[in-house]
Parts: sequence; structure tokens; C-alpha cells
Amino acid sequence: MVDKKHNILDLFSGCGGFSLGFEQAGFNVSLGVDIWSDALRTYKENHQNTETLEADLSEVSPEDLLSRVGLKKEDISVIIGGPPCQGFSLSGKREINDPRNKLYQAFVNTVDYIKPKIFVMENVPGLVRLFKGLAKDQILQEFEKVGYNVSYKILTAADYGVPQTRKRVFFVGLRKDLFPFPFDYFEFPQPTHGPDGTRPYITSKEAIDDLPLYNDNEQVEDSMPYSITPSNEYQKLMREKSNAIFNHIPTIHKEQTRNIIAMVPDGGNYKDLPKELWETRKVNIAWTRMDSKKPCFTIDTGHNHHFHYLANRVPTCRESARIQSFPDDFIFKGTKTSQLKQVGNAVPPLLSKALANKVMELLEMEAINNDIQSCQTV
Repeated sequence: MVDKKHNILDLFSGCGGFSLGFEQAGFNVSLGVDIWSDALRTYKENHQNTETLEADLSEVSPEDLLSRVGLKKEDISVIIGGPPCQGFSLSGKREINDPRNKLYQAFVNTVDYIKPKIFVMENVPGLVRLFKGLAKDQILQEFEKVGYNVSYKILTAADYGVPQTRKRVFFVGLRKDLFPFPFDYFEFPQPTHGPDGTRPYITSKEAIDDLPLYNDNEQVEDSMPYSITPSNEYQKLMREKSNAIFNHIPTIHKEQTRNIIAMVPDGGNYKDLPKELWETRKVNIAWTRMDSKKPCFTIDTGHNHHFHYLANRVPTCRESARIQSFPDDFIFKGTKTSQLKQVGNAVPPLLSKALANKVMELLEMEAINNDIQSCQTV
């Protein structure tokens, strides 16, 4: 019987969405590392059997990471992580010498030292074409030098049961000596939802309409019992291990803001407003409502330009978490602003799980091949 409790390290872990998907696929997350204390508070709350380390990974050696969890190099099967992507972001300054673009080097160094069987690295999709592909090529070359064949692909979260059109690129590296030809590339998971899948996309409404609607000026408690019966399988899945609703506190907007939001229809944006209001916010995503009949646009980090499809307010942390596929028993710590940022920065757990299942398949195949070779040498 193959042991499914493979140990993994989660670097740049944030609040733990990436880790959660791998846990759901049967992995043992040994360590979560991040520099943001609020995110690690949330991580520890929801991964209580996992060690955490608050540290700048550019200043911590791989040896220190292993000593933290009392493991040897060979005990780590997989390293996952999402190096901070501000330097690669389409909304940022896109300078190739931006020091934030080099933070992935700490990830490469850790992979080089530990030599896991597989690694999975996540980033913004703009990285693939940025600087005519130079950034992407540099990443591929560095992993090639340390002994990995790397496949990459841009995945859309909605294709894997997440009610959100978030796109992210994933680099998956297979150690050359363990996965020689013809197993030297990673087969990314096939879509399960949408036109290429077997099930329809999960819509914004289907994701959150069992949560109390609340206007932004209502005073509510930080936890409350469910009052509405789940109406679909996604809601049942999100509520499976929870007996209450947490982190569902509405943001208080000014009356003028509420009045402007009220003019925007379900699925609309600033173009639905009178032209004299178009310049009230200097961004092209301003005054955008979710479309109740479609998956949500990418959940951001809470800068207040996106709104609920019906209520005249931004989504609550719990609504955003549902859109990201965090289950209701996943509790966020810190201020409301911090919670929204943690949700917005996370890898959707259901997308992570889809990748993790494919990684597990490869590890099982590698273990079976080892067993066959052992028998042949006896």
C-alpha cells in the first residue's frame, strides 16, 4: 500500500489556501512559511498540526527550514509556494530588475538544497509573457540547472469548480532522476466545469446566496448560525464541516457610495452610471458588480471597487472566501481589511486540490515503479 502522507513545505504560504488543497488531497503539510504575521495567525488557526515560521525566506537557509520541523531532505516529497507577485503584476511597474521579481530565487534555492521529488510554484499569468517571456524563461532555466524538468500552464479557477474566473500560472517541476522520459512532464488536470468539463460553472449567486444578505449599515456578530438552507451542492460542500457563519461582517460605506452602487445593475460597471460619475474613480474596474449568473471576477485584496451582485456594498470576507472556495470552517484572523487581503492573495483551495491530486498520482506511480525495480533486482 502506498503511503499517501507525503510531507510538503509551503513557502510564501499566506493564509494557507495552497496548503489546504494539498491537505484535502492527502498530503501532510509539515511547514508553512510567510513574512506576514496576520496571514500566519490564520494559517495556524486552520492548520493546527502544521508548524509555521514567520520569516523572510531570502534570509532563512533551507537547513533552518528543515531543522524547524525535524525532517531530513529525503523526508520532503513536495515543495509548493507562491512567491510574492507584485513585481510581475500587470497592475505594477513591470521592471525586470524589480527586486520583488527575484524573490522566487529563495524558492529555487530551497528546491535545489532539499531536492523534493516534485515542486509546484504559482504566480500571476502575466509572468508568462512579461518582457517577451524573459522572466518565464529565466525561471525555467534556473530549475533546469538544479535538476528538474518543468511544465507550466495558465489555469482558470472556474474550470475546477471555483466560482471565480481567476487565472494563475503554475510551474510544476519533476526531478529528472525520478521521472525520466516518458514521465518527464506534468499532465495538468482536465477541467471539470464549463464548456470543457462535465458540469456547469458555479455562479456567484450559487456560491453565496445562502449567506445572510445584510446591508452595509447593519450591526452583526462575528459568528452566527445558518438561517438559510443550502440550495446546491457547492453550498453543501462549503458548509460540510461548519455549524456557523464566521467573518461575515459588512463594510460600512458612505451614503453617497451606497447611492452610486445602487445605480449599477447585476453584472454592471461604471458604464451603467451617468457619465458625470464615470470619473469618480480613476480605475477601469470601478463600480463593478458581480454577475449573479456567472462565476465571479477575480476576488481582489479589498480595495473597494467590486460589489455584491445585489447588496449595495463590497463582499464580506466570508462571501469572498466562498468565491475563493474556502470552506466555512476556515476562519480568518486579523482586522477585516487584513482578512480581505488574505483571501484575495490566496490560491483557491479547490484549484489547489485539483493540482494536488495529479501530483499524488505521479508520486504513487513513482512508488510503484520503485517497487517493481526492487523486485527485479531480488
